[in-house]
Amino acid sequence: MFAQRCVAAIACVALASCGLPRGAGFQSEVLAASNANTAAEGEEPVYDFTVYEVNRNTLPVLQGWPATGGETLLWIVAQEQPASLSIATGDTVQVTIWDAEENSIFGATGVTPLQPEAVSADGRIFVPYIGDLRVAGMSPSTARQRIEEELIRTVPSAQVQLSVEPGRSNTANLASGFAAPGLYPLLDRNVKILDLFSQAGGPNPELNSPQVRLVRGSRTFGIPFERLLRDPRANIAIRGGDRIYIEDDNRKFITLGATGTQTIVDFPEVELSALEALALIGGVNAGSANPEGILILREYAPSAVADGIVGPPQERVVFNIDLTSADGLFSASNFMLEGDDLIYGTESVLGSALTLVSLTNTISGLANRN
Repeated sequence: MFAQRCVAAIACVALASCGLPRGAGFQSEVLAASNANTAAEGEEPVYDFTVYEVNRNTLPVLQGWPATGGETLLWIVAQEQPASLSIATGDTVQVTIWDAEENSIFGATGVTPLQPEAVSADGRIFVPYIGDLRVAGMSPSTARQRIEEELIRTVPSAQVQLSVEPGRSNTANLASGFAAPGLYPLLDRNVKILDLFSQAGGPNPELNSPQVRLVRGSRTFGIPFERLLRDPRANIAIRGGDRIYIEDDNRKFITLGATGTQTIVDFPEVELSALEALALIGGVNAGSANPEGILILREYAPSAVADGIVGPPQERVVFNIDLTSADGLFSASNFMLEGDDLIYGTESVLGSALTLVSLTNTISGLANRN
């Protein structure tokens, strides 16, 4: 019996000396200097990253650092536009002339609807007894007055009625990501982007976190759909020729180590806190994780490196979250994740000790049976 117990003890010691299998590194291992295993005696440790504790003292500074892991696009500030159409090339103009004079040159009925006329490339339409008249850039009411002014020189009692059917130059292209994509005419210059969204049935419901993109000329602007709904200043007027499409948020974050799940996760919304991200992945491993050492690894662009106030002091930064304190929990709920962040749950030393005790008891039990 004594011999069997000795064998069990020797086996446990052998296991401990070889190192128990673990699913993650200890916090001290992950945050060790890059030359920890190669430095000569007396050589200074070299760190190619900076570590920041996420707490109430550091959070205001960290929140001011540049965003990473995704494309940053500007958006236009909304400005009210005239509630009238601006006639443009390609629009179709319908002119009707009324004349109460007997023996009118426009016919006995006194009402003459002219053939619909497309605005030419140089912005003109043809009107009988006037000739080619430039109307591009005018509102329908201004164009009507201009035609009437020219016409009364020949027909003093003439009155003009004018309507415009928007053409391609006064059309917005809702290209993709909508329930009903297509070309939508702009009936005036103050048609707002959310008006068009309503006409098109809104974003495709299959999109997880819709991102709105507006192509105007050679520039592309962008805004999350959620923010577009919330901010009245973002509800801009659309111009003819604008192209709008909606795409899904392509940002992701990775989870490894002693977390609830080791996977790649899509951002479910525009702003995602570290605490929300941990909840999404099932928290941390209750049996092995070190709740004081939840690390978020992030890499910044070289252009973002600064003095540690307006930007990080190094490209590689590790943020440490302590889930055992109220300050750590509150701070984690206000620390926003960025695209390509890595959430790493470090291993608890106690977890390895408990595993060793469990192995010892198991081996001892097997030895006692014999």
